[in-house]
Amino acid sequence: MDRLTEMEAFATVVDQGGFTDAAKKMGISKSAVSKHVSSLEARLGARLLNRTTRRVSPTEIGLAYYDRARRVLNDAGEADALVTSMQSAPSGLLRISVATDFGVNHLSPVLGDFLSEFPDITVNMVLNNRYVELISEGFDMAVRIGELEDSSLRARKLTETTKRMIASPAYFEKYGRTEKIDDLNDHKLLHYSNQSSGNVWKVTAPSGEKR
Repeated sequence: MDRLTEMEAFATVVDQGGFTDAAKKMGISKSAVSKHVSSLEARLGARLLNRTTRRVSPTEIGLAYYDRARRVLNDAGEADALVTSMQSAPSGLLRISVATDFGVNHLSPVLGDFLSEFPDITVNMVLNNRYVELISEGFDMAVRIGELEDSSLRARKLTETTKRMIASPAYFEKYGRTEKIDDLNDHKLLHYSNQSSGNVWKVTAPSGEKR
């Protein structure tokens, strides 16, 4: 940090043609600018500036050093600006995995507004009902429904949804209606092969009991 400050003081003196204007430019005292330049010359073991009562100008060595120092300072400024711009204006490719029905019915309608607000972002939304592995398959995020497994990944609740237990009228006529959870043991249940929990129905009773 001290080295960059010394470089900045020296380069500003050269740019402004003197210590007084350099001090105004940097917003510090003239003595502080002089101290930084003197410290730089002492560290390098070379005189970088010719000082007269009328003007300040770089020596031959100072001019060569100025060119390199200005490049370093410009690169440092660009690095700071890059971080600021990346935080204020998101950009790049965003890969999202989402179930087909949720993506079509809920994400697709708002996607246009999102891209208008963040024009530097490109969205690759993959619609499928398969439980993907985010990291190994290169996804940035996924929208999932149901209870999440323990994971180091960050999760945020978006909304609530409900599931319905349904059957056709013909099925009810043949097998009867269920009255309690245990009755399901005597029924033919359909399972979704891509569900992360496997072939298991998770049912919550009115009492709050989970089975």
